[in-house]
Formats: sequence, structure tokens, C-alpha cells
Amino acid sequence: MNPGAGSSGPLSRHAMAYVLAGGRGSRLLELTDVRAKPAVYFGGKFRIIDFALSNALNSGIRRIAVATQYKAHSLIRHLQRGWNFFRPERNETFDILPASQRVSEEKWYLGTADAVYQNMDIVLDYDTRFIVVLAGDHVYKMDYEPMLQQHVDQGADVTVGCLEVARLEASGFGVMAVDATDRIVDFVEKPTDPPPMPGRPEMALASMGIYVFNTRFLAEVLRRDAADPDSSHDFGKDIIPRLVKEGKAVAHPFSRSAIRPSSGAAPYWRDVGTIDSYFASNIDLTEVVPDLDLYDRSWPIWTYSEMNAPAKFVHDHPGRRGSAISSLVAGDCVVSGSTVWRSLLFNGVRINSYASVELGVILPNVNIGRSARLRNVIVDRGVTIPEGLVVGDDPVLDAKRFRRTDGGVCLINKGMIERLESRL
Repeated sequence: MNPGAGSSGPLSRHAMAYVLAGGRGSRLLELTDVRAKPAVYFGGKFRIIDFALSNALNSGIRRIAVATQYKAHSLIRHLQRGWNFFRPERNETFDILPASQRVSEEKWYLGTADAVYQNMDIVLDYDTRFIVVLAGDHVYKMDYEPMLQQHVDQGADVTVGCLEVARLEASGFGVMAVDATDRIVDFVEKPTDPPPMPGRPEMALASMGIYVFNTRFLAEVLRRDAADPDSSHDFGKDIIPRLVKEGKAVAHPFSRSAIRPSSGAAPYWRDVGTIDSYFASNIDLTEVVPDLDLYDRSWPIWTYSEMNAPAKFVHDHPGRRGSAISSLVAGDCVVSGSTVWRSLLFNGVRINSYASVELGVILPNVNIGRSARLRNVIVDRGVTIPEGLVVGDDPVLDAKRFRRTDGGVCLINKGMIERLESRL
């Protein structure tokens, strides 16, 4: 049954979350050579997509679909292992929707809107009243129920989740100009002079790529867009600007529904779309009280958890003492006579005697050889660091051997180590 506007209970019960997870995320460079950006590891044990999915689940949404495309095997495997607990007999569903040329034998997903349109028959079959369209590549905590409630209360055609950002920093976003009732009166892509928020001239509203629609209304909008040869079939470029001009588009400021570690904390949202921002957001988690609380049991981040032995720290001799300070250490890690400081060790990391890691994001199953010294590094999954390798002391040498960013972070993957060893 499709509930009416007066239905009791949370609106999330009548919503589907549709997560767009097909993008590569090319600014993450070699980290996305073998996986899509939503599948990139984050926070010691999670994948980036776990945040959007957990927000939907914690908000009370029990029908979820994930559209995948670019190098999706790692992502699909993670979803199958970690998100397979939904039960159809409880009206719960979890669909993985790879690009499968459902509309045309010549078409993959052409844009974000097309990635929903090609699966609209599946969405309509569930007969949900609302659809919440989400990006699968951002790190944040948000309750979608207040956004759904605003959508209904204001009779919107679309409600757009918006970040409140300093106006002078908003030129890299799609920015909403709104009136006093939150109605969007203009949408400007990457403006040189971003429009201010009403009553807060120093702030602007930037799109988060989160949208709420009535499901059947969206189906009709996407049908018309698919027939338009001049459209790029994208929500941000086509659908939202059109509804701002021709319909009723409403902005929902993130501050109204952000989940915060304390009442006075600022709302937390990160794109983690570059190596430097990805590195900084991970290292920030080693603070005593980080801006993102991974330990909040009232709003947990769900993920696939392997059956691992506990982390282990061995040897207690001068100069050979297994220790980790201000760090996050996952299961099955062994810190053997080595030191770790302000770092994240994902599952299965081995750090051998006399080695040190300082400001490191070490992805699963990395083996760091004896006497290696690593600082300001991201080490991709499965890499074996040779004995005695030093990274972080000589910027010129590091840039010749590895991917070194302008922020001084070195990304190391298997191919780089293989090329290094072939020259030795």
C-alpha cells in the first residue's frame, strides 16, 4: 500500500535509498586503479560507502539500492558480505544494480540521473512513496528523516541536501540561492560570486548531492529527461536546475539533521576526493576527540567485519618495543618490536622489528619490513615494504619513486614497489 500524506509513523518507513556508487574518483589516483571510490578503505575498518548506507539504515530506511559501474568487483563483494542481512519477509530489500544495458544494448550509465532511470522499473515495483538519492562517496553522519519531513511539509518537488559553507570557499560547489522559506530560487554551478544565505551573508548553501523526491514524480521527470537529446542526464547539471525553474525545489541545510558527537560540535562532512584530503580525514581520527565519532553506539557505522584474531604487540626491549600511540589498530595486526604513531592500521598489517610508522594510513594486509621508516604515507592493500626503506625524509627522492602530493603525502602501491625493486 502506498501511504497518504497523513500516514502515521516515520516517513523513512515509506522511502527507498538509492545510492550512486559508480564513479571512479580519479583524483584519488592509484587508490582507484582497482576499485571505485565508494569502495576505498576508510577509518581503520570501513569503506567510504558504509557511511551513506549506515545513515540510511540508522534513519529507518529499509529498502536500499546501490548502482555500481566502474571497477565494481571489490565494491560488490563488500556489499554482498557486509550488507546481506536485509530480510524480504520484513519488507526489507538490498539491491545491487550494476550497469547492465537494461535500456539499450549500447548504453551504460550515462550520468547520475540515467543511473536511476535505467532501474526505475525496479524502484517502482517496490511502490515506495519517496526516493532518497545519495552519493556513495562522502563521509558524514546524517538522519534523513528530518529531510523527508521537510519535503512533505513544504510540498516540494525535490528537496536538496545542502552544506553551509563559508561564502568565499563555495566557488568550487554548486550553490543554491534560497529565499526565507528555504525555496531554491537559483542554482549556480561553481560561481565566482556565490549567493549568500538569507540573514547570514558570510555563508552559502552548497549541494551535497543528496535529493528527496516523490518516487512517481521522479519517474516522470527522468522519463522526460531520457528523451531529451540535449541533456547530459545528470542530477546536478540537468534535473535540479530544471526543477528550480519549473517546479518547487527546497533546500535542506545539513545542520538540521547532522549527527554530532556533542551538542556544540560542528556538522561533519568530507568529500575525501583527493589524496591529501583522504589522508587528512583518516589521520584526524587519531585525535583524542575527533570531529567524526566512530565509537557512537547510537549511530553505528555498519560494515563487513572479518573473523580476525585480536591485534598483537610483541617484544619489550630497548629499541625493539612493539607500541602504537594515538593510533587506530584493526584486528589481525601484529606490531612486532616496532613503533606506530598517529596512524591507522587496517586488518592484517604486519610491522616488523625496528621499523617505524609515523602519520601512516596502512591499508589491509601490508607487510612492513625490518628497519623501514615511513612518514606521511598511504600504503595500498597487499604491499610488502622492503627492509630498510625510508619514506618521508627526502621529498625529491620520494617523488621519483612514489606518488607524492603537493601536501607531502606519499602514496605507495604494489606497482611502485615492483618498479623500485627492479632497479635495485
